[in-house]
Amino acid sequence: MNEGPVVTKDTAVEDLLRELAPRVLGTLVRRFGQFEACEDAVQEAVLAAALNWPAEGRPANPRGWLTAVAARRLIDQMRSDHARRLREATAAALEPRMSADEEEGAPAADDTLVLLFLCCHPALTAASQTALTLRAVGGLSTAEIARAFLVPEPTMAARISRAKHTIKAAGGQFTLPAPADRDERLRVVLHVLYLIFNEGYTASSGPELHRPDLAMEAIRLARIVHRQLPDDGEVAGLLALMLLNHSRRNARTGPGGDLIPLAEQDRALWDADQIAEGIALIEAAMDTWPLGPYQVQAAIAATHASAERPEDTDWRQVHALYLILERIAPNPMVTLNRAVALAEIGGPQAGLNLLATLDADDRITRHHLLHTVRAHLLERAGDRAAAREHYKLAARSTASLTERRYLEARASRLADSKH
Repeated sequence: MNEGPVVTKDTAVEDLLRELAPRVLGTLVRRFGQFEACEDAVQEAVLAAALNWPAEGRPANPRGWLTAVAARRLIDQMRSDHARRLREATAAALEPRMSADEEEGAPAADDTLVLLFLCCHPALTAASQTALTLRAVGGLSTAEIARAFLVPEPTMAARISRAKHTIKAAGGQFTLPAPADRDERLRVVLHVLYLIFNEGYTASSGPELHRPDLAMEAIRLARIVHRQLPDDGEVAGLLALMLLNHSRRNARTGPGGDLIPLAEQDRALWDADQIAEGIALIEAAMDTWPLGPYQVQAAIAATHASAERPEDTDWRQVHALYLILERIAPNPMVTLNRAVALAEIGGPQAGLNLLATLDADDRITRHHLLHTVRAHLLERAGDRAAAREHYKLAARSTASLTERRYLEARASRLADSKH
C-alpha cells in the first residue's frame, strides 16, 4: 500500500517554515480574504517545502517561494469552485506576481501581529482563540493541538472550524484594530499567549507536569509581538515573565518526573541566559512604561530568580509587589500567592488568616492550590493532622498526575511521621 512520500526531518527547515508560515498566511489573507481557504493553501505550501527543500536546497527567497506556491494552490481551488465563471475573472486579476523587492529577497511586511489580532477576535471564546492561534500562527497541526489539550482530534478540528466561521460571521477584517480598540484587543492577544504558556509550564491535566513545546511556542510568539511593539511595557513584561518562569523548567521535576517545589530546586539547573534576558527586559520596562500586571508578575519572578538560595529571597519585596498586583489586577490567585509571601514575613498564622478571606470566593474555593497552600501553612504551624487532610483534598482536586503524586506523598509523609 502506498503510504505517501517519506519526509526527511530537517530541524532547521522546520524552524524556518514555522517562522514563515504565519507571515505567508497574513500576506494571502490580506490579498485574497478567505481566511480558511488561505490557511489550507499555506499548509499545502509548507508541506511541499518540507518535502522538497531538504533534498533540493532552500530557494533564495523562501518566503517568496511559499507565497507563490500557496497563492497558486488557492487560485486553482478558486477556479474549481462551483461559482467558477464568476471567480475566474477575479482569480486572473489576483494572479500572484512577486515584486522586484520580493524577487531580490528584500524584507517584506510582517503580518503576524495582524494575524494574531484576527485569531484573538473578541467574538471567540478563550478556548477557540487559543486553538486558532496555535493553528494559524503557531503552525501546529490540529492533531498536535488536540494532543496538547487532551481532546480528540475531531473535537479540536470542529472547534477550529467554528472559530473561523465565527470570525467570518462577525465581520472580522485582516487589519490592525482601530486606535480606540487597540489596547483592549492587545490585552486579549497577550492573555491568549499567557494561557498557552501556562498550559505548557504547568499542564492542567495529564501525566506530565509541563509541555515544553507549548511553552516555547508561547515564548516565540511573544517575541514576535515584542519585536513589532517594542515600546509596549506589558508586551515586554509578558515576555520577561515567560522567560523567567521557563528558566526553572529543568529543575522542576526529578529524574522520575516527580514535582520539586521552588524552595527545593537545584538552582544550578536554572537557565542563566533566560534569567538574564528576563531581568533585563523587566528592568527596562518598569523604568520606562506605565506599570501593568504582567510587569509586576515578571518583577516577582525576577526577585525569585535573583536569589542564589531560597533563604536569600527578598520576601518583603515579593509581598509588596503582590500588594501592587492586588490593586491593579485583583484576583483570588494573587491573594493566595500573597499569603505565601506574608507567611514568610509574619509567620504561617498570618498567611492562614489571609487565606481565610478567600473561603467565600467561589472562584477559588475548589481549586487545588488553595488546599495546597493551606496544607503547607498548617504544616509549618505544627497542625500536622489538618495539613494532611488538606494535602489529601488538594490531591483529589487536581487533574495533573504529577501534582497529585506530590500531594499524596506529602500527606503520606505526615501520616508516617511520629513527630
